[in-house]
Amino acid sequence: MAASFASRCSRVGRSLFSGLSNTSPGLFTTSHEMTCSNFFSQQQRTFIQMRTVLKVVDNSGAKKVMCIQALKGKKGARLGDTIIASVKEAHPNGKVKKGKVVYGVVVRAAMPRGRCDGSEVKFDDNAVVLVDKQGQPIGTRVFGPVPHELRRKKHVKILTLAGHIA
Repeated sequence: MAASFASRCSRVGRSLFSGLSNTSPGLFTTSHEMTCSNFFSQQQRTFIQMRTVLKVVDNSGAKKVMCIQALKGKKGARLGDTIIASVKEAHPNGKVKKGKVVYGVVVRAAMPRGRCDGSEVKFDDNAVVLVDKQGQPIGTRVFGPVPHELRRKKHVKILTLAGHIA
């Protein structure tokens, strides 16, 4: 992975230098180099850290939560990690009310996560399933895809509630 990242950087550097030359800007750049430069110009996806707003994908009653603290790691939480969050939006008749401090397991993250076979999994949004202190889900259903990496993190109950496993 480090080697592919280094090759991407060197290709991007060459495309930047070819753009600074006196010749026409697109003459020596290839489509791969242009893709790499677009890759670096996009927003870089990071860990789920303090003040990150996450979507709740279960029927516990909360709609959105804001991360207060990631319970593992200095940088923040990744896929399958547990966080402490504050409920920012909630349904009026749900189990969880606005302002309550809850625990949650990250089930979808926009940051890419490498798999054993060399592929990467990443999602469009950051999503969480609310759990209690023992790790049991508060809701009875989980909406949307859930990656199978949660099995390694001992969140099998969330996987059984999910409809689609990615």
